[in-house]
Amino acid sequence: MDFSEKYMSNEHQEQYRSASESADPSSLSPLMISTASPKSPRSPRSPRSPRSPRSPKCKPCGSQSSPLKNLRHSHSGKHSQPKKGGYGGKGTWGGLLDSEDGCVDDINDPNYVTDKEDIKFIIKRSEKFEDFKKKAIVMVEEYFANDDLISTANELRELDMLSYSFYFVKKLVSIAMDRRDKEKEMASILLSSLYGDVIDPQQLYKGFQKLVESADDLIVDIPNAVDILALFIARAVVDDILPPSFLTKTMAYLSKDSKGVDVIKRAEKGYLSAPLHAETIERCWGGSKNKTVEDLKAKINDLLVEYVVSGDVTEASRCIKNLNVPHFHHEIVKRAVLMAMEKKQAESRLLELLKRSSEEGLINSSQISKGFSRIIDSVDDLSLDIPNAKVLLQSLISKAASEGWLCASSLKSLSLHPGKKAVEDNTLKAFKKKAESIIREYFLSGDISEVSCCLEFENSFSVAELNAIFVKKLITLAMDRKNREKEMASVLLSSLCFPSDDVVSGFIMLIESAEDTALDIPVVVEDLAMFLARAEVDEVLTPQELEEIGSHFPGVDSIGNKVTQMAISLLKARLSGERILRCWGGGGSCKNGWTIEDVKDKIGKLLEEFEAGGGTREACRCIKELSMPFFHHEVVKKALVVLMENKNNRMWCLLRQCFDMQLITMNQMSKGFVRVGECIDDLALDVPDAKKQFDKFVERAKVEGWLDSSFGVTGSGQDSSSGVNGSDQDLSNGR
Repeated sequence: MDFSEKYMSNEHQEQYRSASESADPSSLSPLMISTASPKSPRSPRSPRSPRSPRSPKCKPCGSQSSPLKNLRHSHSGKHSQPKKGGYGGKGTWGGLLDSEDGCVDDINDPNYVTDKEDIKFIIKRSEKFEDFKKKAIVMVEEYFANDDLISTANELRELDMLSYSFYFVKKLVSIAMDRRDKEKEMASILLSSLYGDVIDPQQLYKGFQKLVESADDLIVDIPNAVDILALFIARAVVDDILPPSFLTKTMAYLSKDSKGVDVIKRAEKGYLSAPLHAETIERCWGGSKNKTVEDLKAKINDLLVEYVVSGDVTEASRCIKNLNVPHFHHEIVKRAVLMAMEKKQAESRLLELLKRSSEEGLINSSQISKGFSRIIDSVDDLSLDIPNAKVLLQSLISKAASEGWLCASSLKSLSLHPGKKAVEDNTLKAFKKKAESIIREYFLSGDISEVSCCLEFENSFSVAELNAIFVKKLITLAMDRKNREKEMASVLLSSLCFPSDDVVSGFIMLIESAEDTALDIPVVVEDLAMFLARAEVDEVLTPQELEEIGSHFPGVDSIGNKVTQMAISLLKARLSGERILRCWGGGGSCKNGWTIEDVKDKIGKLLEEFEAGGGTREACRCIKELSMPFFHHEVVKKALVVLMENKNNRMWCLLRQCFDMQLITMNQMSKGFVRVGECIDDLALDVPDAKKQFDKFVERAKVEGWLDSSFGVTGSGQDSSSGVNGSDQDLSNGR
């Protein structure tokens, strides 16, 4: 028996003979043909044997050696290279599942899986997304440049990448957050226009989720990102493109230390909980300035009158949609119901319009409920013109509820018998007791967040009357205590962010009851005047609202007139902001222990560092951290002085950024320009062309929208257009 046959089974020997017969002998050297089995490590003629002619330790016979003697791979008939699975290497027959019959994978086999196709798909999808990102940025920038809604919608539709629309939403809002109010308003309008038609509601929802998740990153570049993003979310809710449930659902998965939590809380409590929040949010960036409430009411009235005559529901629905004020649809409901109560023959048509609008989603259920609630609140006054107003209204509510487009349980109870007033009185009495308890506990603990939580629970609907009562109770209790409690009351008032109308109502109620309060607190006039002045310094009230309070008490000798006049006198005094801020020994919203000179010094160093090459974002952050918004006119003054002295245009860029971020208000900007104008003659000693530069800056500021177009500085240092006083001027000390 041959040596190879000794170590091979019959089956292997047969395979070997078949392979040998099919091999081309001319392609191999005679020395390379071996009959040894590939699985014979002990064969004396195997490549590992020292006597093997192919072993490097054995010299070949003759002068010519085989050119393949040092080739380190198997020379069996089977061409087997190392494989990924670890088999098929030298001297092997491959893996257990290898087939020698030339079979290949069938791609039509339902069990066929290929990693290569998955990888190609992932790479292609990634490349497609990256391409969409670049195009999205270009589209946003072009939209902000040309303000073309239709063109932007067409471009986004032509991309045909609906699953990536969320990124467009995220990029649009994030870019707008770092721009002026004009771009913010444009972004909100674009989202409302694209919603449902071009951008799927789920994609818009996801886009805002991504924005909230990235709040921690956004705040690095945009210091007030929390407020701006919260306002965008509130605007989306008001525009009915984002459901109110977005707030609670998003809050559920955010980590407690995330800035996204602050965004949601700010949107919910700071914007959406305020009375008349829809109109306020709609105008937050100056949008719809030419569309006043009276204009809208007139259009709605004309629309309904024309519909009652024609009966064309489709045309009426189109007109309602073209108004583009979804937050004001409750006015349509209110006027339609009133018209139905006044004109019995028009009732069926008007109810049909409201029903169709509800079924088509044109007017949502909350707006319908709100419209009916407004009529219920004024039904007693309506009874003077419509004797059976309550009966008619109850009948309309029953019909609407039976047809399924009104949820009667969401409305206040409409009692046909007098007794409603007693229920309201009981509610007010209960709230007054709870408010007093909350305030007394606050004076002991100083915990503002606890007060906010308690108020949210007791006044969950942010009823304006209850807010005003809380303001009155807070200041009344503080006036009968020490300066510590008075300071705490002012700090709490500025922290609660009540709507200014509610605060105005609270002060009016305080002044009306001042005569009774004077029996227990003789200095009530002085205290109330100081609280009023402090509210304006803390920017809780505006100067116009202070005048509005005074207009309610026209009598020269009335207590109300004395209080408001004293408050105005306090505000006109020199360095009034700092004095009023420390009137009760506290630091207010600024850091305790800082004097006015400390603040001026910090502002000076801040601007010096910025002029030396500091970042605009960092400078804005430092200005905000001063926490003295009433003293921002000092920043304006010093920046203008540096600009005139060093001709450094970066200072103008800083002022523009502060104004765009609403860090410096128009009122503070005006004060800053007034203070520079007052001392322009002193500046001219160091800067000969100071007056010429200042006039140029004033005109430039008017163009930028920082100053009113009628702004002017008189010789006495008063702003002739707005009455801004120059009481805080001290240019020589501030330079």
